[in-house]
Amino acid sequence: MKVTRTAIADVLILEPKVFGDARGFFLESYNERAFEEATGLDVKFVQDNHSRSGKGVLRGLHYQLKQPQGKLVRVTRGAVWDVVADIRRGSPTFGQWAGVELSEDNQLQMWVPPGLAHGFLVLSESADFLYKTTDYYAPEHERCVAWSDPQLAIHWPLQGAPLVSRKDAAGALFAQAELPA
Repeated sequence: MKVTRTAIADVLILEPKVFGDARGFFLESYNERAFEEATGLDVKFVQDNHSRSGKGVLRGLHYQLKQPQGKLVRVTRGAVWDVVADIRRGSPTFGQWAGVELSEDNQLQMWVPPGLAHGFLVLSESADFLYKTTDYYAPEHERCVAWSDPQLAIHWPLQGAPLVSRKDAAGALFAQAELPA
């Protein structure tokens, strides 16, 4: 597994070894020992999630105040622009963001450490987005920073207005967001 650091040092892009031939391909989407050796991280995943979204759907930027979730994210069908924003007060990259295209073709994964806001935009006709989490979903602690926040200035590869949920449309501006302690 190849590991690439992003502009936010704790956010990692993982490239698994893919074995392919005329029949198709094989890869280990997760191997605890290989993950720990490649990243130096000892994490326990407690939940797997799978979402399917259509082209132009933008989900995020989500985080939890309590029970922050580390996430190992990937796409098994289609393509997304995956983004994290550092909302950890005291972090040297506080207020910065990092993004990468995740797709069924590139097989890349992103490690999103606990305490960061996360979101994605679907680039293909549809996308299946899978992610492992280090803590359980706690809707009472979930918050959302506006995906279009001018202070974060995330470069979304948009073609028109994105399709967002009511909750995401009401996301707080970064300057006014309730952030983790």
